[in-house]
Parts: sequence; C-alpha cells; structure tokens
Amino acid sequence: MNLISRAEELILLAVLGLGDNAYGISILEFLEQKTGNAWSFAQIYDPLDRLNKKGYVKKRPGGSTPERGGRPKSFYKLTAEGRAALLEIRRVQDAVWSSIPEKSLT
Repeated sequence: MNLISRAEELILLAVLGLGDNAYGISILEFLEQKTGNAWSFAQIYDPLDRLNKKGYVKKRPGGSTPERGGRPKSFYKLTAEGRAALLEIRRVQDAVWSSIPEKSLT
C-alpha cells in the first residue's frame, strides 16, 4: 500500500474543491483559509510536482498574463488515480480512527 502524505491529501482536496480554478496561488489561499495556517509556495509546489509525476493530478498551462511577465499559470485537475488515492487514504484513516476508543481522546 502506497499512501499519500497529509500535505498531498490536503492539496488533492484543494484541487478537487477548486475545480477549474486550481492553480498555485488559489491552492495556497484555499489551504490557508481551511487550515488556519500559513503555507509557503514550496509546501504547495513540491507536493504538486510529486502528485503530477504519480499521475494524481494533471497539469495544464493557462493563458499568459502581463502581471506574470507573460508566463502562463499552471492549472491542476484531479485524475481518476488522484480520486482513488483520496478514497484510499480516507478509508485507512477511518479504519484507524474507528479502532481508537472515544474515551482515549478525552
């Protein structure tokens, strides 16, 4: 079993939640809003590169903009493999959490 990391999970969830608007800054802002923590670009782009290499996201270039010096944004889309990885990590987490007695958490 090859499980994804927590950061990879959160990034995949952000890509899923953002739909067609999933690119570096929107993912960073989504995660900061949802987690209440600051995220750096390295915390976003390094896992995105790994997820792209694993086939869990597909990267596509968008249009170039003057604000970016003519460079295009890179947009990300969740693949079927990425969706399966999210479902697997959720299944594993649910199995582990269900084995913990509720009174252990209080």
